[in-house]
Amino acid sequence: MHLSRLDEQLVRLLRERPVAALACLDDDGAPALSMVPFAVDAAQQGAAGALILHVSGLAAHTRQMARDARVSLLVVDRDGSAEMPQALQRAAIQATAAFVEPGSPAHAHCEALYLARHPQAALMTQLPDFRFVRLRPSVLRHVAGFGAARSVDGELLANVLRAAAAALAPPAD
Repeated sequence: MHLSRLDEQLVRLLRERPVAALACLDDDGAPALSMVPFAVDAAQQGAAGALILHVSGLAAHTRQMARDARVSLLVVDRDGSAEMPQALQRAAIQATAAFVEPGSPAHAHCEALYLARHPQAALMTQLPDFRFVRLRPSVLRHVAGFGAARSVDGELLANVLRAAAAALAPPAD
């Protein structure tokens, strides 16, 4: 799979930045933001891949995603990586949230990916009110700096997520 320079920058951003801003809709339909750690799942079976969240049933964003599955996730490069904040590389991802059934094979898969990226969350995976959520992206808006903005969807989005997931994959047994 060949990735362009911009694609490689996007893969690096998703690989190096493990935390994002999650936007959901609150009870009144207003935008609500929270911070979430995430993991990347590779594209499979014609799908564009997914981003994995681990959320508490006590969190407002969990209730919001259960009520309205439309979400956005914003991943931003580290401060100081550009001369001006407006030039920071970023990816805004529109997605649909789906809760993963506890005890299912999909749950075990999400847990392995998530803990490979966030091993410090192992204790939280044992708490009964926490759930995994798969965010299925539909489009990603990538800003690589001034004059370098584009929309990424379809097969290119699948390829980028596949490359990012490969870089973050848990070690094989």
